[in-house]
Amino acid sequence: MSNELLIGIHAVEAALNHDVGNLVELYIESGSHNTRLKELGERARELGVKPHARDRAALDRMTGGARHQGVVARYNAPPPLAESALPELAEKAGRDALFLVLDGVTDPHNFGACLRSAEAAGVTAVIVPKDRAVGVTPTVRRASAGAADRVPIVSATNLARALKALKDAGVWMAGLAGDATQSLYDVDLDGPVALVLGSEGEGMRRLTRENCDFIAKIPMRGDVESLNVSVSTGIVLFEALRQRGAKA
Repeated sequence: MSNELLIGIHAVEAALNHDVGNLVELYIESGSHNTRLKELGERARELGVKPHARDRAALDRMTGGARHQGVVARYNAPPPLAESALPELAEKAGRDALFLVLDGVTDPHNFGACLRSAEAAGVTAVIVPKDRAVGVTPTVRRASAGAADRVPIVSATNLARALKALKDAGVWMAGLAGDATQSLYDVDLDGPVALVLGSEGEGMRRLTRENCDFIAKIPMRGDVESLNVSVSTGIVLFEALRQRGAKA
């Protein structure tokens, strides 16, 4: 585990609700009249975590001037899962297996937004390459609004090998690319499937694309060439849920 900072109300609240055992220390702005901060402190005490009062200047120094909303925590971040966990995850999820593969997303805000959509869609796991991609940083946690601590994340040393392991487990691969001829809405996403998206600039790497069973695009009427990867992630995930007849 690595000790890191959780910054902001959403990130700290998620740790309290889902992983309080790894919360080391909690700091809340002294003298604040923010009701949510007061509720957060009370919640922490109920869970056995004593909040420490710090003035805003101290929190600013602690976070390097990041927008902390009056709350910061030190957190023992659990490591991501290894790719060897994929067959078991697929088997356990069965027909409902829904994986999100992000091949080389480097912007932490994009990655955090993708995790937020993934958690909202109830994905089985998010798979990312170990190298040439952003990890789960404090910025990612903040952008994910706590989703980084609720959705399983698999760090793959060899992404092509990880995709093959999923295929061997009966999971179909559907890749998203702007140069595809097939529309996303014509691809069958019902059943065990992994949705594969590439990096912000280059898209999917060659080996990643070759491992996909289908390549599709999001049909667009405007003149823009592509959508932000986090926007594309939300569209493809919820198209999969629509096809599966998902209900809240």
